Amino acid sequence: MMKSDINFLTDKLVQFRDERNWAQFHNGKDLAVALSVEASELLELFLWKSETDAEPSRLKEELADVFAFAFLLANKYGFDVRQIVLDKIETNGKKYPVDLAKGNANKYTDLTNGNL
Repeated sequence: MMKSDINFLTDKLVQFRDERNWAQFHNGKDLAVALSVEASELLELFLWKSETDAEPSRLKEELADVFAFAFLLANKYGFDVRQIVLDKIETNGKKYPVDLAKGNANKYTDLTNGNL
């Protein structure tokens, strides 16, 4: 059976971490903090710039860091990344039905037929 790309990447990240004995630093809280820090570094690439001015190579690098810590955090708690994303899409589909949400940026609590 072939591994999914997500499982393959997670295994590579865990191998990289374990070769350096870094699991001791990867508790849930610190992984969540690291994820937030990396997301902030990603956001910083757009600070005071237009959307198209972010440097693609740096964008890829920071985005990879965000994915890496997200995958490691999911792994820490035994979450199946594919399944939790599919579950979230299903939940959001109920919160944001197409007939109310299409072309509308309102939060689900503010979606009504009158807002369209």
